Amino acid sequence: MDLSALGLFIDVMQQRSFAAVARRRNVDPSSVSRAIAKLERDLDIRLFQRSTRKLQPTEAGQLYFDRVFPAVAELTAARQQAIEVSQTPRGTLRVTAPVVFAEKQLTPLLPEFARRYPELQVELLLVDAYLDLIAERIDVAIRVGALKDSTYRLQMLRTMEFFVCAGPDYLQKHGVPERPEEIVDHSCLLFPRREHSLSWLFRNATGTVTEVPIQGQYWVTNSAVILGCAIANMGLTLLPDWLVETEIATGHLVRLFSDYTVTATDFNSAVWLLYPSQAFLPKKTQVWINYLVEGLVP
Repeated sequence: MDLSALGLFIDVMQQRSFAAVARRRNVDPSSVSRAIAKLERDLDIRLFQRSTRKLQPTEAGQLYFDRVFPAVAELTAARQQAIEVSQTPRGTLRVTAPVVFAEKQLTPLLPEFARRYPELQVELLLVDAYLDLIAERIDVAIRVGALKDSTYRLQMLRTMEFFVCAGPDYLQKHGVPERPEEIVDHSCLLFPRREHSLSWLFRNATGTVTEVPIQGQYWVTNSAVILGCAIANMGLTLLPDWLVETEIATGHLVRLFSDYTVTATDFNSAVWLLYPSQAFLPKKTQVWINYLVEGLVP
C-alpha cells in the first residue's frame, strides 16, 4: 500500500474536508478526491459518505482509520529516525528554563554547543513560570525544584540541595548560629514565593525534622539578587547548591549546618528535563539532552 495515499487518507479523516486538505497540501481539491477514490478502489471498500454539505467516514472507513493510523505514525517516525541518523542536527530547538539557572548554569555551556551544532538554531525562553510545552511548541523544559505530577516525559538532570549561607563579615558581627533554633535571632533574606513558607526545615542524620521560623528586612523574588545580598553580608540565606557552590569554595559565603539537609519546601528537589511524550525523539532534542547531561551532571 502506498504510504503517501494512506497519509492523505488520514489527513482527510482528520480534516473531514477535501478542500481543507488540498489547501494544506497546496494542491487542487480534485486531486485529493481522485486519490481517495483510487484508494477505495484498491481496498474495495467505501471510506467516506460524500454530500454537498459534509464528508463523513463510513463504518468501514472509521475502522480502517483506527487500525491504520498508529501503523502509519510508526512508519513515519521510523523513516524520520533513519534519515536523522546520517544527518547533522538542524532546525530550531525551543528550550525554556528558569532565569537564574540559565544565567548561572546554561550560559557557560552555550558556546561549545554552538560550535558542535552550527546548523541548529536555539531559542531560549527564560521565564520562571511553567510554560505549556505543547501550546508553546517547547522541545525541552528545564524545571528546578520538586516536580509535580506531569504528563510529559522526564529525566532527572542532577540532584539539588539547599544550603544555609552567610557572608563571613556578617557572621563575625552577629555570631555563628550553632543550632537551627538560633536562626530566629538572625536576619534572613526572605524569598516570598507561593510554594515557600517563612520557615526552614532542618532534617538531621536520624531523620528528625525541625521547623524553624525565619524573619528579616528584605523580601526578594530573585535568587541571584538574594545571592548578591548575602555576599554583601546582609543576612542568612537559603539557596540551591548550584547557585552558591562557587561562592562557598572562594570564601565569599560560609555554609552553615552542613550536618543537616535543609529546605523551604520539601526534601525532593532536583533539576529536571521535561519534553513532550512521543514515540520518536528528534535528533535536535536528543543532542541537547545529551549535552546537558554531559555538562551539568555533577
